[in-house]
Amino acid sequence: MIVRQREFIRVLSLLVGVVTGAGVLTACGDDRPPTLDYVVDAHVTSYNANTVDGNADGVIMATSRLLPGFSLLGPRGQVIPDRDVGTVTRLPGRAAALRYEFTPEAAFTDKVALDCDDLVLAWAAMSGRFPGFTPATTAGYRDIDKVECAPGEKSATVTFAPGREYRDWLSLFGAGTLLPAHVAAREAGVANVVDPIRAMDRGALARIATAWNTGFDLTFGPVDHARFPASGPYRIDRYSRSGGLVLIPNESWWGDKPETSRIAIWGRGTDSARRLPDGKFDIVDVTAGIVEGDIAGTPGADGPASPSRALGVEQIVLAGRGVFRDVRMRQAFASCVPRADLARDFSGGAQVWNLRLLAPADNLAGPMNTEFGRAYQRPDLERARTLLRAATGQGAGDGTSTTSDLQPRRVRIGYVAPTLRWQQMVAAIAASCREAGFVVEDVATPDVQPESLGKDVDALITAGGDSFAASGAADPSRDAYTLRGGDPLNLSGTGGPQVSRGIDQFAVTVSVPDRLRLARSIENASWASMPSIPLFAAPRIRQWKDQVGGVAAGLSRAGTGWNMDRWTIGR
Repeated sequence: MIVRQREFIRVLSLLVGVVTGAGVLTACGDDRPPTLDYVVDAHVTSYNANTVDGNADGVIMATSRLLPGFSLLGPRGQVIPDRDVGTVTRLPGRAAALRYEFTPEAAFTDKVALDCDDLVLAWAAMSGRFPGFTPATTAGYRDIDKVECAPGEKSATVTFAPGREYRDWLSLFGAGTLLPAHVAAREAGVANVVDPIRAMDRGALARIATAWNTGFDLTFGPVDHARFPASGPYRIDRYSRSGGLVLIPNESWWGDKPETSRIAIWGRGTDSARRLPDGKFDIVDVTAGIVEGDIAGTPGADGPASPSRALGVEQIVLAGRGVFRDVRMRQAFASCVPRADLARDFSGGAQVWNLRLLAPADNLAGPMNTEFGRAYQRPDLERARTLLRAATGQGAGDGTSTTSDLQPRRVRIGYVAPTLRWQQMVAAIAASCREAGFVVEDVATPDVQPESLGKDVDALITAGGDSFAASGAADPSRDAYTLRGGDPLNLSGTGGPQVSRGIDQFAVTVSVPDRLRLARSIENASWASMPSIPLFAAPRIRQWKDQVGGVAAGLSRAGTGWNMDRWTIGR
């Protein structure tokens, strides 16, 4: 069965008939307050959305209102200042300097203030300058020259390196980035994190890095609240496979109190896979085709976002080692992938997307999309076989023979299982590429991670920004680092100096003509090096029931939960 566009609206009767007894009404008659059940395709394995795995798992879909920052991503992926946490202003008379001021009341649920320590830890962890940390990307933070403040201070001055004022500076130290530094310090056995970071104390830094990398891992079972203090309108109450990640109001929250007293987040690994087909949820934000049939069409509910508004692009990331270490092998495989057919059958109506740097929602993207990838719209099996021969030394051939004289090359494609749509996409790719000399194997697992690429898998299906869940932002500066050599977001490991220099310049360029020029240069170089194969706008299902108010579909990596403290339960 192929998931086609019509199947995005198949199960109207399922939701209309079944959800009446689910979600907001399930709490009636028991001793719990009314609960909003929110299902996501994130795999909530950590409190830290900023590590390689936390980013890939889509953890920010669950934590943006647990750990707020100086900004958050709004419904269209735009940066919105969060003045409950504090303010950030550009300093006049100083080159590329920002002043961060925490709100006096801002504190974690354990009564420890949000302060300089949390800011310095976030910078050190994500700047790429300090050993041991495993951030998802260094975008923006790598450009900060210094953070000036004393331990415990409620303000700090952040200065960029000369000529390196990050274009998307408003997003820095945003939701999900300000982990509790005092918890990391306690785990590392230091008085505070600021002094060891300033002194480059390697022993202490190694322990702080370990605490940041893995000290916030979340597992099913009793929650150690001392390890997971919240600084937002919600805090974690409990976490289990059968009950989801349960959030309740933070009693010490100084801002507007949350509207709903209990939210259960059902991510991958919980029993959401069993409940999803039955419509037993109030709010849904998942990749389309996650289960057979799909969720869709409830009256009064938002449906899949228009492909023209999408901030994420589904793609196949190719390892720059193993079977794909030779660029000709990557080009050969791209030549047999049926991109136009995949877009027709699995995107929900989106066109083939040819850009890696700009998403369909980007105002600059539309005219550029048709300029690239023309040679890879549909399979060219002769070219694929010729490139495979050249890469493997099996002889040039005459360009007309079949695969009978080729030694097949195995390609293992991974993705987060179970996802029915991706399973069917891999089957379609396997059928197309068989005649080109590739044996494509589906090696999906529920726990696939980015570090699997080049080891256990040769290619990964991601939704953009190297996330397996929601992805993207209105400003593409951060996600552009998927193409920069040496950045952790570049899972492929490929990327020549031309692309890396282009990304570095793109990240600090404001002029629209200059950004267009850079984008074209980067796309040209990327199609030549083929670190990934862009497919189409990532199709997602975003819906909620009539009884739920205050919901605004979130198109960014933060998902629809970006404003969950404003959700209401109707009566």
